[in-house]
Order: sequence, then C-alpha cells, then structure tokens
Amino acid sequence: MSKTAETRRPEPGATAADPSRWKALVFIALAQLMVVLDATIVNIALPSAQQDLGISDGNKQWVITAYALAFGGLLLFGGRIADLWGRKRTFVTGLIGFAAASAIGGAANGEGLLLGARALQGVFGALLAPAALSLLAVTFTDAKERAKAFGIFGAIAGGGGAVGLILGGFLTEYLDWRWTFFVNIPFAIVAALGAYFVIREPAGGRNRSALDIPGVVLSTLGLVSLVYGFTRAESDGWSDAMTISLFVAAAVLLAAFVAVESRVKAPLLPLRVVTNRNRAGVYLSLGLAIIGMFGLFLFLTYYLQVVEGYSPVKTGFAFMPMIVGMITGSTQIGARLMTRVPPRYLMGPGFLVASVGMLLLTQLEIGSSYTGLILPAELLLGLGMGTAFMPAMALATHGIEPRDAGVASAMVNTSQQVGGAIGTALLNTIAASATTAYVASHAATATNAQLLELQALVAGFSSAIWWAVGILLVAAAIAVTLINTGRPGTSPVASGAEGAEDEIKMPVAMH
Repeated sequence: MSKTAETRRPEPGATAADPSRWKALVFIALAQLMVVLDATIVNIALPSAQQDLGISDGNKQWVITAYALAFGGLLLFGGRIADLWGRKRTFVTGLIGFAAASAIGGAANGEGLLLGARALQGVFGALLAPAALSLLAVTFTDAKERAKAFGIFGAIAGGGGAVGLILGGFLTEYLDWRWTFFVNIPFAIVAALGAYFVIREPAGGRNRSALDIPGVVLSTLGLVSLVYGFTRAESDGWSDAMTISLFVAAAVLLAAFVAVESRVKAPLLPLRVVTNRNRAGVYLSLGLAIIGMFGLFLFLTYYLQVVEGYSPVKTGFAFMPMIVGMITGSTQIGARLMTRVPPRYLMGPGFLVASVGMLLLTQLEIGSSYTGLILPAELLLGLGMGTAFMPAMALATHGIEPRDAGVASAMVNTSQQVGGAIGTALLNTIAASATTAYVASHAATATNAQLLELQALVAGFSSAIWWAVGILLVAAAIAVTLINTGRPGTSPVASGAEGAEDEIKMPVAMH
C-alpha cells in the first residue's frame, strides 16, 4: 500500500463518513454547552433561590453537591449504558431527562423538591455527557475533520462555564432565578429533536455484554464517597471525622472496584482503557488542569463581586476574554496543529501558557487594573487551556475500540468532575487558612476593619492561586512525559502491547 493510501485510511472500526456529521456536531455541541452551563449558571442564582425558598445556610451547599454527587458518581455507569444501549439512544434519553429535571427545579416550591431536581439533573447528565463525547469520537473518523470537531467541542467544554456566568447573571438580575433552570428546556428539546433526526450512529459499535453490577455499585459508591469527601473537607475541614471516613471508604471501594474489574468477564471499566499510557496521561493532566482552573473561576468571581463590587452581569462579561482565548486556542491553534505535531507538544505548552496567566493573578490587590492585569491573565489562560483541551479530548478516545468509546468518554468527564471537587475543596481551604493568618498578623496595626477584611480575602486568593500555578505546571510535566504518541508519519517505540497499537494508529489517522 502506498503511503498516500495508507494515510487516508480511517481509524480501525470506522465506517464511511456520515454525510450529516456536521449537522450532528451542532446538536452534540448544544447538549454539551447545556451541561457545562449548568455547572456555573446555578451558582449565580443560588443566593436568590436560597432566599426565595427559605433554604438554610447549612443546606445551601446541597444545591451544588446533590448535582455533583449524582453526576460524578454515575458517570462510569452512564458511559457503559451508552455502549450497551447505543450512544444515540442514551444521548436522547439523557436530554429528555435533563429537561424534565430542569422543569421540576424551576417550578420547585420548597427545598426538598429543588434538591431532588438537582440530583435528577446529575443522573441524566451522567448519561448525556459520555454519550456526547463518544458520539463525536465515532462520527468523525477523518483526521482533519476530527481535529476541527474536537476543537469546537473542546472550546465549549472549556469556555461554557464562563458563558454560564454571563447567562446566569442576566437571568438572575433581569428575570428570576427559576429561569436558570427553565433555560435548559429549549436547549434540550432542540438538541434531542436534532439528534433523533440527524445523528446516524455507526453500526456494530455496541458492547452488548452483561452489565457488571458489582462494578456499578463499587464505582458509584467509591466516586460518591470521594466527591462528597472533598465537599465535606471544604465545609467541615480536613480533620473532620466524617471527612476522613469518606476518604477511607472511597479508597477501599475504588481499590475493590479495580480488583473486581481485573477479574470479571465483562467489566464496567475495562482496565485497558486506563492502563494505556497516553490515555492515562490525558486523564491525569486534564484532572489536574481542572483543579487549577478552579483557581480562576472560584476566586476571580469572588474578587470581582465582593472586592471590586461588580454586578453578576458585569462579572460574567469580565470573563469574556477567557472565552475568546479558549475558542481561539481550541479552533485556531489546537485544531490546526493537531495533525502536524505530537499531542504532548500542544498539551504541555498549553498548560504552561495557562500557568503564566494564573501567575499574573497572584499579583491581585484591591483596585488592581482589569485591563492591565486581569484581561491579559484571562487571555493567556484561555489560549493555553483551549490549546491543551482540544488534543486531550481527541486523544482520550483515539484508538479506542468502538465498544469502549462510551466508558472512555466517561473517564474524561470523571477526571474533570473529580478534579472540580478537589479544586473547590483544596483551594478554598488554602485560601481560608491564608486569609485567617493574614488577619491574625495584621490585626494589631489595622485602622480599618473592613479594609483589613478585604485585604485578607485577596491575600487568601493569591496564596491559593500560587498553588493553582504549581498544579498547572505538574499537569504540563505529566502531559509531556507520559503522553508519547509520535507525530504523523513516525513510529515511536511503544511502552506496551496496547500502547504500541495506539501509537501506530495515531500517526496514520492524523494525516
């Protein structure tokens, strides 16, 4: 076979290109945007919802936690369901369920109904998210088209949270907090109808093996314990008995899960998905990058609103440079270079550029210039993350057998969800400790208590952001050292049987 013919060959298991694939991308991207928006849009609405429904301060965190636990705990199960039922059917079911749960949340007349709706959103989100990514993986088989499609998807996955801040601010300020739920319904209906009529799932890609019930139970309980452990650490401290118990339970349950998966005939998570060094590198570096990103969303939102007095809408628009950077990094840098250089040379430098943007934010002070400091920091963060996310999303499902595409996609979402939980708890704890220490060391000489409080808050943010810089540097190091897929046209030395197979496929498919 000539080199030209070889380089045009689609990935193993691929079929002829679907003529409706670009229309399908619109509806897949719309669904992904809805899920990512929901992660931040409710945060903006939470104070209004709390006041309206009489939710106590002790229970308000459950509006966020109920969703996080259901979503994070059931992602692997959702990915396996996508492989078993079919990705299109799972995708449409997830959309309809998410819309119904959103309608319940928007109409909630009490705390219990709102929390139940949030948990239900998490359940259907866990079906929807892996189905969306795996549909993308099996729909786009041509390398250049795949790069463009994953560029768009990566931009939405990275920048959608900031869009949620803008939309949440508008809806809360000018309409009502309930619209942060109701807004999901038209998104879901349009995406579901479009998916039903447009998406054509390739034949023969299902994994019809019997469902691994012990694996479902162990993984769900283990991930719920892990996510809830970090949530408890944020609110009750790392030395709290319940927090420690949850971490111990998570370690035992997840270790038992790995042991079961290595022995059962049809595992929920085939270990071949995560033991391949390239995919393992993606999951690890992506999870760490999400931890670091929470240094931006969490602290910059508080800085702009609490310290600088921005309104919710103005805060949302203040994040626009990062969205622009994300889209540019994903579609103009990542997508264009993905077929020309090894993924690690996009992911590593991408995370490094993002760390430089984060480094600028360590210089925050009361009254810091938006155009002189925050804007360039956001642009660098957006460009870096967009450039890194795009090849990470593509590589996470690249070379995977079609029957494992759902669960491999679920692992991407799981690394992001767990990373988000860790980032919130870890960075919040660091910030709170630094704030307390600042107050203790400056209280004797302070002449203005309110000014001291704001200075201490900013000092806490700065300390936590320094940690975020370090975490992004570790993510860059992992991406460069662990991911060893070669550039197109080369045949790198593989580290194992499956690694060899993936690394030979990648250069061929990426031309």
